[in-house]
Amino acid sequence: MPETSMPGGPAGAAGGSREGRAASSRQHLRARPVRAAAVVLAGGLVLSACGGGDDTPLLTWYINPDDGGQEALAQQCSEEADGAYRIQTSLLPNDAPSQREQLARRLAAGDTSLDIMSLDPPFIPELAEPGFLAPIPEGVAERTTSDTLEGALAGAMWHDELVTVPFWANTQLLWYRESVVEEAGLDMDEPVTWDQIMDVAEEQDKHLSVQGIRAESMTVWLNALVESQDVSILVDPSAASEELETNLDSEAGRAAAEVLHRIGSEGLGGPGIASMDENQSMLLFQRDEGSFMLNWPFVWAATNAAAEEGTVDADLPDDIGWAQYPRMDADTPSAPPLGGINLGVGAESEHPELAYEAIECIVAPENQAEYFVTNGNPPSSEAAFDDARVEEDYPMADEIREALDNAAPRPQTPYYNEISTTIQLNYTPLSGVDPERTPAEADTTVGEVLRGERLL
Repeated sequence: MPETSMPGGPAGAAGGSREGRAASSRQHLRARPVRAAAVVLAGGLVLSACGGGDDTPLLTWYINPDDGGQEALAQQCSEEADGAYRIQTSLLPNDAPSQREQLARRLAAGDTSLDIMSLDPPFIPELAEPGFLAPIPEGVAERTTSDTLEGALAGAMWHDELVTVPFWANTQLLWYRESVVEEAGLDMDEPVTWDQIMDVAEEQDKHLSVQGIRAESMTVWLNALVESQDVSILVDPSAASEELETNLDSEAGRAAAEVLHRIGSEGLGGPGIASMDENQSMLLFQRDEGSFMLNWPFVWAATNAAAEEGTVDADLPDDIGWAQYPRMDADTPSAPPLGGINLGVGAESEHPELAYEAIECIVAPENQAEYFVTNGNPPSSEAAFDDARVEEDYPMADEIREALDNAAPRPQTPYYNEISTTIQLNYTPLSGVDPERTPAEADTTVGEVLRGERLL
């Protein structure tokens, strides 16, 4: 749970002039594809070369899609292991639910190839509860989490025990158009609330960029709204399925629904809100109607690239600022969403000790920093944020680090998939959200599904 949240600073608070930061970012963006392509090519060559023929233990790392960063780390750590082990990567499906399904099936079948797995935080309890994950040696746990940011660490736990190692973390910031907040007279050095940004969008006839699509992003959003009131969606995440209770039908749950209801009923999210995902909401923000956007840090690099390519106004990056996730009320710190990837070891792996040795290499702070600047995924390590490359390429790095310290994970329960699906079905489309009816219906549905009285 979040403890404190400092006000999000405007561009100037993050360091350097806006012009200088934009130029730096554009220079970096020109260099990045070359670096990424180089590491992918090198990784492919090395892994192909070490495909067999000696007795070096081979570790398989199941990775989620990225820009080649995990494969590059597999190559690098294999070289540094000096013959102790080699890592080969195996690519998982694109979306998180499909990744979960494939890994869960393999683990349940006792697949011994699951040496290292890149895991989305909300699915970790489901894999940890039945004992699918190999325990983390005490020394490894201490060495790999000594400087892990609080939010990322919370997402790696189950039953108060570290069951996975944080690799990279992610969170959302409040992105805003400088011209809009200037006209509104908002002081972005101070915390802002959802009511404030909705009022500004309404007064200036602008659109709020949020994710209203029926997808995982709806659970991410609702969870952040509830957690930002110092309340969690689940009363006791560790409770058995038939005893699991939600706080959806509560004052906090209804207040969260009020935000969704107003954005949906007043059209503040634009005409395409029902199909608005992270990328679509970024595109909406880049238009003249853009005002505020809740989104992951990838939007900064993507917008700078679009400005350089000429698909958006070249001056657009100079009109973009960033701040902490908006508060539900002025006096309660916000709890931004938590994303990212943790690394777990399959319980049936034939090389668990070597797998954890490899994980120590993968998550070293310098490697997390390199992964951030080449693949755009923020570190879970506080020390990695101090890397000069991070500070140069991401002028909002301090805001991201603060957000990760305050971030709250989605419901940590083995039944997350059922709860998330229920939320997606009940809270979309936004135009149909009724603060008095929707939370109560979602609460009832969760109970019926978990008691086996209803199918989703």
